[in-house]
Amino acid sequence: MEKFEDQQIRQMLLDPKTQRQGFEACVRQYSEQLYWQVRKIVLTHDDADDVVQNTFLKAWNALDNFGGDSKVITWLSRIAINEALDLLRKNKLRLTVSDELPSVASSLLADPYFDGSETEALLQEAVSQLPDVQRTVFQLRYYDELKYGDISRMLGTSEGALKASYHIAVKKISDFFKARD
Repeated sequence: MEKFEDQQIRQMLLDPKTQRQGFEACVRQYSEQLYWQVRKIVLTHDDADDVVQNTFLKAWNALDNFGGDSKVITWLSRIAINEALDLLRKNKLRLTVSDELPSVASSLLADPYFDGSETEALLQEAVSQLPDVQRTVFQLRYYDELKYGDISRMLGTSEGALKASYHIAVKKISDFFKARD
């Protein structure tokens, strides 16, 4: 399996003669990275798979709009994050007040694909209680160790707003664990 540099993929995507080859390289090279990015947002394996598939469908359909200004992974990540947030919004709309849902921690511990500890499941429980934007910023910064500049390009917001969101998210997570003691 040939591995390409981001710049090479970008050039292939911009040339109609090599778009298909470039897109195939995108799928091979970035599927796993996108999966783990969105898995932290949607939490379940099946939802993450669906989001990644939808991401590539949207990317393929929007290929003519890709100007090559940013890295391919940044472009794909932005689509994937928006798809994940859309899925979360749709799921929230489907739920009614009377729906009894298991906790995120207990759902994760029961998930055969989850290989973390109880502490990790509790952290995910705390993270799941954050508003969508704070949760996404926290996950991209904490888990993916992305720089604020990269996150800013993905989410289309200022670095200052991202830093504030991250700080508030960390405080809320800390308060979650303090309340459990």
